[in-house]
Amino acid sequence: MDLANFPWLTAAILFPITASLAIPFLPDKDGRTVRWYALTVGLIDFVVLVAAFYLNYDFSQSQLQLVESYSWVPQLDLKWSVGADGLAMPLILLTGFITTLAILAAWPVTLKPRLFYFLMLAMYSGQLGVFAVQDMLLFFFMWELELIPVYLLLSIWGGKKRLYAATKFILYTAGGSLFILVAALAMAFYGDTISFDMSTLAAKDYPLNFQLLLYGGFLVAYAVKLPIIPLHTWLPDAHGEATAPVHMLLAGILLKMGGYALIRMNFGMLPDAHAYFAPVLVILGIVNIVYAALTSFAQPNLKRKIAYSSISHMGFVLIGIASFSDLALSGAVLQMVSHGLIGASLFFLVGATYDRTHTLILKEMGGIGKRMPKIFAMFTTCSLASLALPGMSGFVAELLVFVGFATSDAYSFTFKLIAISLMAVGVILTPIYLLSMLREIFYGPENKDLVEHEVLIDAEPREVFIIACLLVPIIGFGLYPKLITQVYNSTTQQLNASLRDQVFANGSVESPTVPLAALPVLKAPPLQQ
Repeated sequence: MDLANFPWLTAAILFPITASLAIPFLPDKDGRTVRWYALTVGLIDFVVLVAAFYLNYDFSQSQLQLVESYSWVPQLDLKWSVGADGLAMPLILLTGFITTLAILAAWPVTLKPRLFYFLMLAMYSGQLGVFAVQDMLLFFFMWELELIPVYLLLSIWGGKKRLYAATKFILYTAGGSLFILVAALAMAFYGDTISFDMSTLAAKDYPLNFQLLLYGGFLVAYAVKLPIIPLHTWLPDAHGEATAPVHMLLAGILLKMGGYALIRMNFGMLPDAHAYFAPVLVILGIVNIVYAALTSFAQPNLKRKIAYSSISHMGFVLIGIASFSDLALSGAVLQMVSHGLIGASLFFLVGATYDRTHTLILKEMGGIGKRMPKIFAMFTTCSLASLALPGMSGFVAELLVFVGFATSDAYSFTFKLIAISLMAVGVILTPIYLLSMLREIFYGPENKDLVEHEVLIDAEPREVFIIACLLVPIIGFGLYPKLITQVYNSTTQQLNASLRDQVFANGSVESPTVPLAALPVLKAPPLQQ
């Protein structure tokens, strides 16, 4: 076999959903065969992704690699077109890694296991496709593909309010997806040529007013997914009712789709509009960080507390995208990867704790650290990673965003000072609510009712293995960030350079290509290369 010409990405995207079609025909009575089958499919697909990365990915190249293109509807230039650059490849590998661990985390599922694992594998294909496809209409299809599995996973295997949470999720995300379809069609049919190819769309010369409309439409859709306040309320409800493996997919992968799409389309395809919206993104990022941190601090429910923590951490992604800085954009990508690992680990431990205590109310816990020392140790380590302890990946990501934004030449000193001060408030609040959460769960006197009525057994080997797998990259990227930054640096630097060339190419304030210079929060005269 010629490995250089093997369709790695196509095989990786189609294999899980194709393999899932065999699940109804597997001879299985108690679900054991099905779960081993799903885990094997997940592992094989992850190995294919790692092999594609190891054999064919070049760190020094900023362009798309592993490109595969097959004609689909020639009349509209529709193609099955996939590829990966430094922006997509880390998230593709993250998807394979988190999904495989989520399948292992779903080992205790006994209710309709065939349907459960079928949905997990179908979602696997959809999420890989979102990061890999290079055709806008195909991107929309992949974006929609993962909605139905999440809806069913919430509505069938969720908690008491699962139908409400699932319905709210589908209304928010499906409603936001309509904006993607409308904007994609508008871009495809603009001009003399009809095309959905992303590179062709990015090369078109859209007027500024049209760019602003497109940017606003995309922003609404991706704000739901990221999520950006005030379009965030579906997330705490979904997390409040989901099971541990679904938590891992929501926090580890689903939120990153919004950040990825913002960089790929808003940042990369609509540079002039991005210049106008950048200060808005910074403000929304600050609101995410501070408001969600304060809300998390006030949550009595463990799942909702971690959910609001996720919203807060996504604020750094927004600020990094809007900074016009190589460092900050690098930090935004690292924050997506880092939070994917940390969020998945925390929500898995929340699920493991709930399986033992059968409560999510913090005041009903207390003192269980003595009876579950392994879970106590793992929960503490993952919480320290979430609060950006030095030596963990979260610290490096947030530091890059802070330094990149502080040294950006796109904003005035006053604006940067106010923004950084408010960001610092969120950073201070994070250890307060996470450490107080640990105190309420594990320290202090034991709750006698809880101890008498629940069997508080410690972590089993499968649970320790899952957390160990997640902690290895969390600590590895924290101690040696180059392990991950070298994968995407050439791409993010090229994207940022292209943006600055487009927006700040002209030296006059009056030029329509320098809209930032006219805004009061930004420096004047305009930026120079």
